[in-house]
Amino acid sequence: MAVSSGGGTTVQIGAIAGYLNGPDDPTRRPGVIVIHEAYGLNDNIRGVADRFVEQGYRALAVDLFSHGGNRRFCMVRVLLSALTNPLRSFSITDLDNAVRYLRKRPDVDSERIGVIGFCMGGTFTLALAVHNKQVAVAHAFYGAAPRPLERVALACPIAASYGEDDRYFANQGRKLEQALAQYNIPHDVKIYPGAAHSFFNDTRPSYRPEAAADAWQRTLDFFAAHLHLSDEGASPGS
Repeated sequence: MAVSSGGGTTVQIGAIAGYLNGPDDPTRRPGVIVIHEAYGLNDNIRGVADRFVEQGYRALAVDLFSHGGNRRFCMVRVLLSALTNPLRSFSITDLDNAVRYLRKRPDVDSERIGVIGFCMGGTFTLALAVHNKQVAVAHAFYGAAPRPLERVALACPIAASYGEDDRYFANQGRKLEQALAQYNIPHDVKIYPGAAHSFFNDTRPSYRPEAAADAWQRTLDFFAAHLHLSDEGASPGS
């Protein structure tokens, strides 16, 4: 279950807050940014960060809805920008700041930063993957493909997961996979039969444990491959 262990701490990253967790030692580890869905930064998303920590990462789960004093207004702005043009939204600036925050930490390997996100967060994950050259790998769950689609030519390696019954987003996944193949971007896109939107979220009725388990293992394998975790001295557990 992706439920937060509560072992992390709240941090401020520019205009937004976040949840930071990592192994209790000064070793430079790979970092990962976790971007929430429309439900916001909750225990489920903190739990995803904690699962990365168990694998030896330092994880930062951002709260995109904490930008500014009026949370409800901020939520509307973030959601609208995800639907219209995430690459031009203030949330991309917030995410750039999150990447910068991790890279400046002495306990994070600045060359090994990944990002993962869900639904709205999956859309921002794909936007960040084509926008920020400091991001080395990304996994988007049910995210909308970047617009224009040709922007994926600039992307880091991308994994993506969709439910076949999630018709709009599954089609986004098919378009994304075609574009990644066209531009020779390393990728792993999978559409799960019998799964719908938000199939990874074990607090929702749409949760599908087998698909979620497979997607999580693909995440770990894809991140390990593209963050070079098997290199000597580079293992997150070292």
